[in-house]
Amino acid sequence: MAQEVRGVIAPGKNEPVRVETILVPDPGPGEAVVKVQACGVCHTDLHYKQGGINDDFPFLLGHEAAGIVEAVGEGVSEVAPGDFVILNWRAVCGQCRSCLRGRPQYCFNTHNARQKMTLADGTELSPALGIGAFAEKTLVAAGQCTKVDPGVSPAVAGLLGCGVMAGIGAAINTGQVGRGDSVAVIGCGGVGDAAIAGSRLAGAARIIAVDIDDRKLETALRMGATHTVNSRLTDPVEAIRELTGGFGADVVIEAVGRPETYEQAFYARDLAGTVVLVGVPTPDMKLELPLLDVFGRGGALKSSWYGDCLPSRDFPMLIDLHQQGRLDLGTFVTETIGLGDVEKAFERMHAGDVLRSVVVF
Repeated sequence: MAQEVRGVIAPGKNEPVRVETILVPDPGPGEAVVKVQACGVCHTDLHYKQGGINDDFPFLLGHEAAGIVEAVGEGVSEVAPGDFVILNWRAVCGQCRSCLRGRPQYCFNTHNARQKMTLADGTELSPALGIGAFAEKTLVAAGQCTKVDPGVSPAVAGLLGCGVMAGIGAAINTGQVGRGDSVAVIGCGGVGDAAIAGSRLAGAARIIAVDIDDRKLETALRMGATHTVNSRLTDPVEAIRELTGGFGADVVIEAVGRPETYEQAFYARDLAGTVVLVGVPTPDMKLELPLLDVFGRGGALKSSWYGDCLPSRDFPMLIDLHQQGRLDLGTFVTETIGLGDVEKAFERMHAGDVLRSVVVF
């Protein structure tokens, strides 16, 4: 029997979000119902609200979440009721060509719950990234639940479900930052700061944070940056080269998702260095680079999907590092809020006033 819960929906393009009654069906085969305990307000949710992902309104927003499994459907063995889990938006299928080649982190056939959550009038909802966790309970594919140590705060754990994992993974998994490397991170929001934290974990010797907001640069220093560059005042390419002996950084992580900042990243890396794009561009954006420069500078130009993470491997590992005091996930939480505060949280995010607002139930 479907349960009635409260959830935050985006009814139409650029319309204010609102709290509505949501119907959550009992889990079917391969599905789980999760009682959400905390969910971060991620920029991707704002993209959904603005119509930047697709136009399948109304959306049930929220995806960066942690909670307790309440019920599971037929055939579910990986989690059980009572398990504390982080929700992920890449449930690995185990059968696609990538999984069969031993690269499940690139699974090409990730899946979501088959049933739909609805409004009280029966209108089907599109859950953000197949999760929809700005709700007291949500229905997901069981593979989207990653069991972790229940001793960690839900407000902290949930952040690994998207932005923090994307940034840390962009540094460690995609960029393969190593001991002694120089790293530059362009864009110091939540994802960029996580890339800084990941670079520090990996043993980078020099971590250069680049942004146009001095407040964000101050936060980047707390996350592990060794140097900062305000690109509103200084040419970031020249500044990065000056800070790396005139050569450029070994790894440059672009966490903005704009052509102009990607071009900066391209020219700010050392010869044979690596550029990692983790910032999300919009469909209308185009990039133009001299092909001779792409060839002549060598190295690698990579895109980072979800930090190229494997949730079953990476989430428990990062929780362990947090509990050991080696990764301060709590620093990412600027404020905790209620369901009715999500619209204001979007405004604060847009103004650069918060690193992460987290809805706590």
